[in-house]
Amino acid sequence: MSDALRSRLRRAVEEYLALRRSLGFKLFHETYWLPDFVKFLKRQGSDVITTDLALTWATLPKDVDRSWWGRRLGAVRQFAKHHRMTDSRTQIPSRDLIPYRSPRRVPYLYSSTEVRALMRAASRLPAPILAASYATLIGLLASTGMRVSEALKLDDADIDRSRGLIVVRGAKFNKSRLIPVDTTTLSALATFVRRRDRMRVHRRSPGLFVSTAGTRVQYTSFGRAFRRLLRAVGIHRKPAPRIHDLRHSFAVNTLCDWYRAGFDVEPRMPVLSTYLGHVSPTTTYWYLQATPQLVSLAAQRLETAWERRS
Repeated sequence: MSDALRSRLRRAVEEYLALRRSLGFKLFHETYWLPDFVKFLKRQGSDVITTDLALTWATLPKDVDRSWWGRRLGAVRQFAKHHRMTDSRTQIPSRDLIPYRSPRRVPYLYSSTEVRALMRAASRLPAPILAASYATLIGLLASTGMRVSEALKLDDADIDRSRGLIVVRGAKFNKSRLIPVDTTTLSALATFVRRRDRMRVHRRSPGLFVSTAGTRVQYTSFGRAFRRLLRAVGIHRKPAPRIHDLRHSFAVNTLCDWYRAGFDVEPRMPVLSTYLGHVSPTTTYWYLQATPQLVSLAAQRLETAWERRS
């Protein structure tokens, strides 16, 4: 493959990724998978996407789950559909080549004790600004169910104390929403901001949570620290709990509280769906079948209802 042809494919990938992001897709693996695929094509001396080459590249990693191969091939398939509009030679790999179904992981539900332990461990980190930022961030995720990407994008101006709201901007599919929060959460955020400002960190960003360099806290850095914090507080299991499970824990705890309080959960589901920023209540209903606690509470509710009828 000539450098000109390689550059054309590379530009095509960059334009495709930019287009997908402009439509609201949060891309991660594709960001480095597709450029790597272009490099693979160069090594193979090809300037065209073929099914055989796509399949060979997708299955390069060994000792991985078949679903990983399927996701890699799926990324190429989506790009190939787009690229075929400008290069008719492009072959689109069939979905049947690596059939798989990626099951949703059963969420790990953090207890309130574990959340407090994680916050205490974070507050003991050697860098004071990171200790304050990470501890507050963990508490915010646990108490609001926000996505970590949403929390990291927050600016000081997004905390509306007068109305008791947090403004989430540019969330999934570039949507924004308002999150009502408890006064205790607002108070904790105000305490954090005062502490952060007393540290006189040279802020290079309007971000609420800042790093030692004064820039916005990055997901990768927080993710590495969070994994260390899990080990530090003795949370060991496989697969390892994730930051995102704090969001799951909030959703499940909310539903459990509703069941225990005797509320009719069904009509409240769209409310929780809107609060969490789900595209539709269908995503929220998944919690009802994914967590044993909710299945048990729902069964108890059904049993009680039948007893009253009999």
